[in-house]
Amino acid sequence: MPSSDPSKRPRDHSLDRGWHGTGSASAFPEGQDSSSSGEVIVDAVASDIFVAEEIVDAEELVDTTAMDTPPGWIRRILRAFASAWEWCFGCVSLVIGLAILATIPIVQLLSLGYLLEVAGRIARTGRLSAGWVGIRKAARVGSIVLGTWLVMLPVTLISSYWYSARLIDADSPVAARWSVVLVIAVVLAVGHILWAWYRGGRLRHFFWPAPLRFVRWLREPGKIDRAADALWDFVTSLRLGYYFRLGLVGFLGTVAWLFIPVLFGVAATDPDADGQALWGLISGVTFALAVFHLPMVQVEYAADGKWRRLFDVKRAWKNWYRVPLAGGIALTITLAFALPLYLLKIELLPREVTYLPSLLFVLFALPSRWVQGWAVARARKKANRKLGWFHALLFVPLIGAAGTVAAFYSLLSFFTRYTSWYGGWSLLEQHAFLVPVPFLGW
Repeated sequence: MPSSDPSKRPRDHSLDRGWHGTGSASAFPEGQDSSSSGEVIVDAVASDIFVAEEIVDAEELVDTTAMDTPPGWIRRILRAFASAWEWCFGCVSLVIGLAILATIPIVQLLSLGYLLEVAGRIARTGRLSAGWVGIRKAARVGSIVLGTWLVMLPVTLISSYWYSARLIDADSPVAARWSVVLVIAVVLAVGHILWAWYRGGRLRHFFWPAPLRFVRWLREPGKIDRAADALWDFVTSLRLGYYFRLGLVGFLGTVAWLFIPVLFGVAATDPDADGQALWGLISGVTFALAVFHLPMVQVEYAADGKWRRLFDVKRAWKNWYRVPLAGGIALTITLAFALPLYLLKIELLPREVTYLPSLLFVLFALPSRWVQGWAVARARKKANRKLGWFHALLFVPLIGAAGTVAAFYSLLSFFTRYTSWYGGWSLLEQHAFLVPVPFLGW
């Protein structure tokens, strides 16, 4: 007879199979019908599961199979749309952020470090998708900046009314009331911004303050420590120090490659100097050699993180021998994307608008770094592969075509110093290899 204890009720057989792992044969004695074996199930569960003194009601056990049920198709579509929107917003935020960083002295090395990291990751992994570095984090930073700006818009409007009232009559009751309103608006806006930052800094957090959650949060212990730890973890995850060091070393190594061509180029533009033709020839040849090697050595440095790679000419020539076609394509795209941007070097731009053309430099620099990383990745894949005679036969014309492209770029750069604001020293403004802003007027 079934037990009369109300706490013992029949349960789903799938739970017993999940605990015993041997199916129904191990759960029921021989000859026992599973449809009338409620007592046997409860005894098995009580003996194997409920070892503690307190026996839990079987109805409280959660069916784990329901937790593994995938979400509905509508929810999956919404999640995919939200993920795609975040990714696109992150791309826009990343480009704008790099453009702004590129216009700030010293800080612009972060922008160069990021571009080198993009090429280095593609070279290490061999995947172009690895070049999309930090898109989600850029989306979070962009949402924080945009949300903060939107919240501060009403405060800015109230501040303009308060300022106008003070200009008309600083001691009037209207000015005093606007002063009180401004203080209240600032306190509420700052509190709302900090609360949105604490919850994650997404755009939806700035539009809805979640007051009930805020009340519960006020009662939680250790909230300040958790907020400080979360902020510190997010800042460290950005790896600003790593990108700055990568950009600084890459900048110094590239300047070392360009120093001799620039030095002779400045001497060639001096009307009082002797041998201008000779100095111009030396400048053009050395500049073409630097342009020919820089894409390879920069990517190798970014991929390995060793500063010696910036001057490893032997390794660069090995890469050129393995992939002369890919290397030539990367060099051509890099230099072709850099040429139109020389038009912005003709006149010195005001500091207030430097971030606008900087967007163009970043948009042209990113594809260049992608193809550079792709070329080195192909060279690394062929490191242990024996190349046949046909490859050696094609190497000479392909490397000659790449050298011609570098020489043509060197010739155009020689004439751009007569149109650039900084003259011969403008050869150091190589946005194709240095910081993605070809102007120094701060």
